[in-house]
Amino acid sequence: MARLPIALCSVSMFALMLGATAHAQTSPAPQMAAEDDTADIVVTGVRASIVGALNVRKNSTQIVDSIVSEDVGKLPDNNVVEALQRVTGIQVTDRAGGETAGITIRGLTDPLTTLNGRNIFTAAGTSFALQDISANLVSRIDVYKTRSADQLETGLAGQIDVQTRRPLDFDGFTISGLARGVYSELADKYNPNVALLVSDRWETGIGDIGLLVNASYTRAQYRNQNLQAGAMVPFATETPPAGSGLTPLQRIFPGGSNENWTPGLDAGLPTAPGSTLNINGVATPYYLSRDAVIASDLYGKRERPSINAALQWAPNDSSVYTAEVFYTGFRGETFNSLHFSFADWWGNLPADVANSFELYEGTNIIKSRRVGAVAGFNSGDMATNRTDSYVYALNAKWDVGANGKIVADLAYQDSKNETSFFAIRTDRGPLDLDIDFNAGGGLPAYSFGNQDVLTDASKWTVGNLFDSGTKNTGSALTMMLDGEYKWDDGFLRRIKAGWRYDSRKADSYVRDQGAGGLGVTLDAFGEGSPFTNSGFFDGRADIPTSWVLADPRSMNKDAVRQLYRAVAPGLLLSDQMTFGHVFGINETNLAAYILADGEIEIFGRPLQLQGGVRFVAIDTEYDYFDRGNGFARTTVSTGSEKFLPSFTARYNITDNLRIRFNYGETLRRPAFGDLNPNLALTGDLSRVGFGTGSSGNPNLRATQSKNMDLAIEWYFGRNSAIYATAFQRKIDGLVVPLTVREFIPNNYLPRNETYTEFFNITRPANASNGTLKGLELGLTYFPSYLPSVLDGLGFTGSATILDSEQTIPVVDNAGQITGTAKSAFFGVSKLSYNATLAYDKGPVGARLSYIWRKGFLNNNEARAFANPIGMWRAPEKSLDFQLTLNLNEDIGITFDAVNITKAKQQNYYKFGDVGNPTEFNSSTLLIDRTFALGVRFKFD
Repeated sequence: MARLPIALCSVSMFALMLGATAHAQTSPAPQMAAEDDTADIVVTGVRASIVGALNVRKNSTQIVDSIVSEDVGKLPDNNVVEALQRVTGIQVTDRAGGETAGITIRGLTDPLTTLNGRNIFTAAGTSFALQDISANLVSRIDVYKTRSADQLETGLAGQIDVQTRRPLDFDGFTISGLARGVYSELADKYNPNVALLVSDRWETGIGDIGLLVNASYTRAQYRNQNLQAGAMVPFATETPPAGSGLTPLQRIFPGGSNENWTPGLDAGLPTAPGSTLNINGVATPYYLSRDAVIASDLYGKRERPSINAALQWAPNDSSVYTAEVFYTGFRGETFNSLHFSFADWWGNLPADVANSFELYEGTNIIKSRRVGAVAGFNSGDMATNRTDSYVYALNAKWDVGANGKIVADLAYQDSKNETSFFAIRTDRGPLDLDIDFNAGGGLPAYSFGNQDVLTDASKWTVGNLFDSGTKNTGSALTMMLDGEYKWDDGFLRRIKAGWRYDSRKADSYVRDQGAGGLGVTLDAFGEGSPFTNSGFFDGRADIPTSWVLADPRSMNKDAVRQLYRAVAPGLLLSDQMTFGHVFGINETNLAAYILADGEIEIFGRPLQLQGGVRFVAIDTEYDYFDRGNGFARTTVSTGSEKFLPSFTARYNITDNLRIRFNYGETLRRPAFGDLNPNLALTGDLSRVGFGTGSSGNPNLRATQSKNMDLAIEWYFGRNSAIYATAFQRKIDGLVVPLTVREFIPNNYLPRNETYTEFFNITRPANASNGTLKGLELGLTYFPSYLPSVLDGLGFTGSATILDSEQTIPVVDNAGQITGTAKSAFFGVSKLSYNATLAYDKGPVGARLSYIWRKGFLNNNEARAFANPIGMWRAPEKSLDFQLTLNLNEDIGITFDAVNITKAKQQNYYKFGDVGNPTEFNSSTLLIDRTFALGVRFKFD
């Protein structure tokens, strides 16, 4: 903290001597120098949105791609992430719940999220859930692929800046709004999406004053249906050798007195016919088969209220003061109807029936089989999630003379999140199972010997109780001051300098309790009403579609806890439960920068240069409280300092053809959750002899990336361009998971049949380096020669080609690194593209958009089974349509259709050359198709 007053004084004096301002540090980087570009034709509607985004790229120093609203409240998507999926280099995923959630820029998953140039976050996290920002509040979204010294240093992937509207953007009184009804096909529900903006400005004796209020509310009721073939485990063959101690088709467990096989190998166990394991000193052939089949039918509801209010005062032409508040909320409730059946028993069927199985040709992998007397359970899981996030800000901009500017910005953020989870298992008696683990298209097919049991509440016994919750809070105080001074001629055209001070606090709390089974049947339970699921998987697979289970939504939770006190006397009721403080962090970030713009002529054309350096000093102090040791407190302090250079050159070969080069260095600071060393444990759910767990690593350091970009852009028409960008990211200190087998006695897990004291614990470590490189291609084309009926037709599209490689440490069960392997980055598709056919003529505006991305490595599974650990995602796609019919200048009717082709999301196991979607299929999630009809209006 001793650095703070020195930096405040020195940098502030320098900025004031320059007479400087500029944008706040995280706001869009300005143009290096004014260009004598011919004015664009004024267009409106869909075409205006696309052309506006093109002009942002054209006039920016950095490489920037944008989404620009057609008009007030007319960003053509439900949320920010959905809008971004059509931006060059953006890949989105995780489309459950009728919306996209995950986002990457050029394959990297950690974009810096800013709102009006200010870094924003959710609760105790270091990033913001962009899908929580309603598209109704947005005027523009900028995606920065490169960054200069005056921008925040975090986020290896780049920066996403969401800009809202301000009252002085309008000429006078304006009222605008929209109301849409969105139909979810899977949930068979209609949901509202409404927004209202009111803005006005007044000329007064003290200058112009403007006030704007923009509010939005969205609700979505959705249904996620997921069908999964379980993980692979080894079984004896039908004729196990003498001395192995195995019976025909017996499951071979890894534990016990003999370590029969090692779970969690990178490529899994060998799949060649005749492969053997050493069982009791005997070379024993084995088959690989699945341990279970799982059906998950999740019913969800989410609400997102949000509001943005801004008050502006411009006392004269050279100063503007802005006070604003931004609120976004999230209310989520889900009920997961889970149907789980084991598929790993080997007895209770006659030999001729038990031996009825089919192998995939040329492998030892079982495709289909009959299994005798397998156990199973259902689980009714209820979860709630509530978030409230506020940003309060004051901003002042002054012109100092003809060429100087100063910007000062003060912001305070406060964000809170609280979740709860309440679930009751129900268990059934053994049933015979006939199953094909891939009956076609990656979907299993299965049936039970007596399927009536599935919907008979008297055949199910009330089992384990799970009762937990979390609370996370975060706040930040941020101050920024930026200054700049410009010259109209000579080599030096601009100097800019500034500083930023950020004080961030975050805390995490948990509560957790549970109990074993009650031993009464579901129909006699007496609390709530059993729920019978129906219509699962929309008739797309040959599987049971209905089952009965406990429904916590209809229960008095404390009455249930009272009943479970019969087997767990220590269970707490609502008025007795408290959260335990497990993690707290205080982080101070002090940054200062200086940059300069210059210009020279080469062959009579301008070469524009920008160079700068950013100094970052981070002091972190965190406390963690050990859940396994009475919440004993440990305090850790760390500090780091970095100089991060940046350089950009832009050369205009002709008036319409230019090249850009950028070099810059960025950081990815550890997520706060990754620093928390508290253990999160899960019992032995799959009966493999050990549970799983995760923990943070307080010794994590920042990941650093050295970035190079080279772009060429040809603006061959007023509203048309083609461009290509080659780029490379060399990244040091990538965080990867390392897994260690640990003995954790007397842990906090409930004492039921899943309790264990052995766990595979996964922790993050800076144990990898990697390189990401690629090529982006983009085209925007609005031809001017089309006949009148087609005039207004245009195209915009892009493709991204990526190649990535990182080192992955190979570890043994003790956690010792025994070597390294190579892997692609998580979340990187080697090829993705999007294409949009746009039409804007008279009262009609329309877009037909298609997005596709190649399959990619999504994550590594827990090291507990015999399949490859890599979980790959099959290629993803979405075909969407948007139509606006303007009844007049003020009112328009809108229609939207998302995921027209009913695409699915599928996973499969793969590592290296081992694995594919056929023999190693895993899960299939149905993606919702939605239709929306609405009205937009604007009066000014």
